[in-house]
Amino acid sequence: MADPKGFLTTDRQVAQTRPLQERVKDWNEVHVPGSLLPIISKQAGRCMDCGIPFCHNGCPLGNLIPEWNDYAYRGDWAAASERLHATNNFPEFTGRLCPAPCESACVLGISQQPVTIKNVEVSIIDKAWESGAVTPQPPERLSGKTVAVIGSGPAGLAAAQQLTRAGHTVAVYERADRIGGLLRYGIPEFKMEKRHINRRIEQMRAEGTKFRTGVEIGRDLDAAKLRKRYDAVVVATGSTTARDLPVPGRELNGIHQAMEYLPLANKVQEGDYVAPPITAEGKHVVVIGGGDTGADCVGTAHRQGAASVTQLEIMPRPGEERDPAGQPWPTFPLLYKVTSAHEEGGERLYSVSTTHFEGSEPAEGQTVGDVQWLHLVEVEMVDGKLEQKAGTERRIPAQLVTLAMGFTGVDRENGLVEQLGVELDARGSVARDGQYATNVDGVFVAGDAGRGQSLIVWAIAEGRSAAQAVDRYLTGTAGTLPAPVRPTDRALAV
Repeated sequence: MADPKGFLTTDRQVAQTRPLQERVKDWNEVHVPGSLLPIISKQAGRCMDCGIPFCHNGCPLGNLIPEWNDYAYRGDWAAASERLHATNNFPEFTGRLCPAPCESACVLGISQQPVTIKNVEVSIIDKAWESGAVTPQPPERLSGKTVAVIGSGPAGLAAAQQLTRAGHTVAVYERADRIGGLLRYGIPEFKMEKRHINRRIEQMRAEGTKFRTGVEIGRDLDAAKLRKRYDAVVVATGSTTARDLPVPGRELNGIHQAMEYLPLANKVQEGDYVAPPITAEGKHVVVIGGGDTGADCVGTAHRQGAASVTQLEIMPRPGEERDPAGQPWPTFPLLYKVTSAHEEGGERLYSVSTTHFEGSEPAEGQTVGDVQWLHLVEVEMVDGKLEQKAGTERRIPAQLVTLAMGFTGVDRENGLVEQLGVELDARGSVARDGQYATNVDGVFVAGDAGRGQSLIVWAIAEGRSAAQAVDRYLTGTAGTLPAPVRPTDRALAV
């Protein structure tokens, strides 16, 4: 134990955020740079080094949390970085983006505020980059085997890095113009600046991983031909089929999927646009969906100068404290969460459902008008079903609407699934066995493409585990990569 009395003498402190009026005027990360280092040693010292560290189970990566807490407490940043990287390829991503199920499983959290595991994690990796401790790890020898990884999100990148380090020749195919998947174009800059992705990509290039951008497998390159070209293929395309809202008026201009809206804002930060083709500037914005993607739309709309922002959620507002009966420790509880985007303003409405949209008359040259109003109704749970409450109908102004209601499976329109011949499960994801193998010999699947929409920690964990399965397939031995997490175990899926 780092500090035997730390959990008794030290209160929980988290990273400071920049003033609201300042941060909504730029796209930099919301936290005050360097605010963690003065406090992080004592925060790491709150870890009790439990006999049974449930935080390990709370984290799909199996992070060695008490070990790197101890090193961070003692200021041994090199050792802390080594322990952190032992289970996680990209802690600078998870330390910024993960909702931290490890903290929900912290034993200290039973009676006090849990250890700030996420803040300790990001402090370690930022210090490691600053000190030059993060270096390329090229393989000592090449196996002569080749692997194609389709998709460059966290699952694809983790699989690619593990397989490259095992000595295989790996090429990552990405349909976008830059590497990173949703990390690049789905996560706003104010949550994670893209320099963090860029330096990891440079590390991977130095290790030997090849990257092919602007190539969509299924459209630009036949997936069956790709399979013949490589000894193995890893499908890590994510769960990209967005859930739609088929109500009257959906065809009006100004109603967009979140993943149509968010990437354009990121492309402005990349220098591709001076101004985004879809902007919230001066508009009444409505975000449908109460999850993290919805919050990303809220924060983006604030920075674009929206006149107002309203976020809708069909389910009731969660409680602010864990329900011991319905969500007992150490499970990941569904709690009312105020993100940095919500701190910046806007209104959140719960237990409401959209009935239809109302728009203007089509202008000259238009076939449909522009959305102007969103009609909604309050709902309540009756016999396990959501029912509309009579007399609660109303409308709110809506000149830009973003749909952030989740995803329903892999892309089934680009031809990849049919060309590879892989089977899908009932959830629209690529079916696989306990070793991440599909029904097609030599084709594996990792991350949201096989699991369904999930967390970044699950994506990295599955990418690492799928890499181990691929390595065993190629070499016929257990190899040195970590044993795979069973994809059928959804106990921690959130």
